Amino acid sequence: MEKRIVVIGAGISGLATAYWLEKSGFEVALLEAKGEPGGAMETQIEDGFLIDFGPNSGLETTPLISQLAEEVGIKDEMIYANEEGSNRYILKNNSLLALPTSPMAFFRSKLFSLPAKLRLMQEPFIGKSEDGYYQSISEFVTRRLGREFLDYAIDPFVSGVFAGDPNKLSVKSAFPKLYRLEELYGGLIMGMIKGAKERKKRNEQSKQNAKMFSFKNGMQTFPAAIANKLKGKIHYHSSVNEIIKTDYGYKIVYTQNGERAEIDTPRILSTIPSHTLSNKIKSIDSKLSAHLAEIFYPKVMVMFLGFNKSSIGQKLDGFGYLIPTKENKNFLGAIWSSTIFNNRTADDKASFTIFIGGAKSSNPLSENNDTIIREVISEFKKTMRISEEPLMVKTKLWDKAIPQYNLGYIEHEKYFEQFELNNPGFYLSGNYRGGISVGDCVKNSEVTAKRIIES
Repeated sequence: MEKRIVVIGAGISGLATAYWLEKSGFEVALLEAKGEPGGAMETQIEDGFLIDFGPNSGLETTPLISQLAEEVGIKDEMIYANEEGSNRYILKNNSLLALPTSPMAFFRSKLFSLPAKLRLMQEPFIGKSEDGYYQSISEFVTRRLGREFLDYAIDPFVSGVFAGDPNKLSVKSAFPKLYRLEELYGGLIMGMIKGAKERKKRNEQSKQNAKMFSFKNGMQTFPAAIANKLKGKIHYHSSVNEIIKTDYGYKIVYTQNGERAEIDTPRILSTIPSHTLSNKIKSIDSKLSAHLAEIFYPKVMVMFLGFNKSSIGQKLDGFGYLIPTKENKNFLGAIWSSTIFNNRTADDKASFTIFIGGAKSSNPLSENNDTIIREVISEFKKTMRISEEPLMVKTKLWDKAIPQYNLGYIEHEKYFEQFELNNPGFYLSGNYRGGISVGDCVKNSEVTAKRIIES
């Protein structure tokens, strides 16, 4: 059988899957609308500051990450988070309180009240939910751990990772491993103990214990290196207009450098965002098009700030801080970029990445956000006790940032599977399927490649 495939999208999902497929003997062609690889992984270096406008790091939850870095020749560029970046802070009553990382630290922490700590001890005695598929992470956590734990641990975490709303995100779809702990083991505490043994057998790390990684020259190093291995296979400035089903397989109509082009292929793998694919798939399956269009992506602005280190009163001994909704601030949280990884700026400078917007935001984000930017900088300086204005301010607005695995997402997931059964040779992947993190995308790239190879 002819082993040809067209991959749409040269983000990490498309690139990694294409790499595994070519390695197995497939003839691969990639179509990428932008002029460079990486998708949301976007790195800039300016005036001595290294800026990641997409993911600032990844968690090494699967050995595939290290394997892939080794095979594409960048293992020696891979770096891990500094020890001083291990603290994670939560803003409470305008003070930064460290998120406890051990049972003893939890009981000593000022982040949670005594009643909240006593409530957590009841968790092993809480029964299973009757309808986990249609339960929000907010309902799940409140039932198992109590309201205060939701407000000051899960709510800021959900905002920081998903830019999402815990009242809307599905625990089954957005946090499948958390949901699985209850389903398999009856509870979270018992599940974490027993689940650790399972992960050890699979040579995987939990996200709590996995090492945080990046690269010396930023996260875009990763997709750029994979793209280099696929040199000649990637067609940049190639925007797909329509996908048509044919007797042979599929015809892709696209525009490359302003000119119309077509390509016939027995197989397609789409890794572009769901909303981007939606209009291109209508002639094949209008119901799939509707499912893809319904997935919500909130606006998120990424703001990079650089300061003289001497002007900062807050001790830089952590990953950064997240902000619970109850604190009523103008942004979701801040990553202390130059504390986590070396080589982000000069030794006498400090850099930070701030996230604004998200699913719960009432801020009217647009290309002109001067008022919001000033307010966020003011709030950030006050919390961090910074006495000077920033040396650098750079922003990027992601109009559709992160897919939200909201309540009812299981219906989308079921239809994705049905679509692939109805349309042999057409595969759906990307961060709207199987997880949004870099680790999820790399892990799923191998799963997707194996499905394609085996079929």
